[in-house]
Amino acid sequence: MQPQIRTLSPKKLIGQRLQMSIAKNLTFELWSRFMPRRKELENAIGSNLYSLQVYDSKLDIKDFNPSTLFDKWAAIEVSDLDNVPVEMESLELAGGLYAVFLYKGKPSDFAPTFNYIFNEWLPNSEFELDNNRPHFEILGEKYKNNDPDSEEEVWVPIRKKS
Repeated sequence: MQPQIRTLSPKKLIGQRLQMSIAKNLTFELWSRFMPRRKELENAIGSNLYSLQVYDSKLDIKDFNPSTLFDKWAAIEVSDLDNVPVEMESLELAGGLYAVFLYKGKPSDFAPTFNYIFNEWLPNSEFELDNNRPHFEILGEKYKNNDPDSEEEVWVPIRKKS
């Protein structure tokens, strides 16, 4: 599973977020709150959904564990941030270099892919993790919630090793 290395242009997103960990996973709650309200975003660009994880920029991947806290977002790309609905927030996703992996399967089966990305591919690549930018998944037209045939793009922020 080799990623595509892509340069992302900056994006404006509006959505909702919750602080959570792998051990205290509130993803279902987050998306259950966001999905019924997504149509309130009149300036949406496309139909892709963004699932973002914002980690502490000082976090070393070796220290990541099931109790590590992070902010998880459910969001949509928008053309501007002028009209943010009540109980939603805006996020400006900085552009930059990303390793993009295509994942096929259910979210509950993602652990081996996570292990491959961070314990095999990344250490053996010419790149290192850039936790100054969010990690995210694009849930496009081939995404089917909890279906083994579901597909999503996993975007990992990277930079050339120094």
